[in-house]
Amino acid sequence: MANTAQTKKRARQNDTQRIHNASLRSTLRTALKKITKAILSGDKKVAKKTFDENTPVIDRIADKKIIHKNKAARHKSRLNSALKSM
Repeated sequence: MANTAQTKKRARQNDTQRIHNASLRSTLRTALKKITKAILSGDKKVAKKTFDENTPVIDRIADKKIIHKNKAARHKSRLNSALKSM
């Protein structure tokens, strides 16, 4: 356990940041599920609109380094190719 004031503060900050990052990861997963659900529904227009609305969410979370930028690009690429193959 933390002994000095500095390490106690750092532990508090880590807990706060961990909770914040978990919230952002949850937002990312929700965005991915929305896009996937729209693609599986079969309506290309709705799926395209959902993809366009949620792509910035994925980029924003990658910019904050919650996930790696290549992982974000991979998700977007796979979802976009699924959208095009509809």
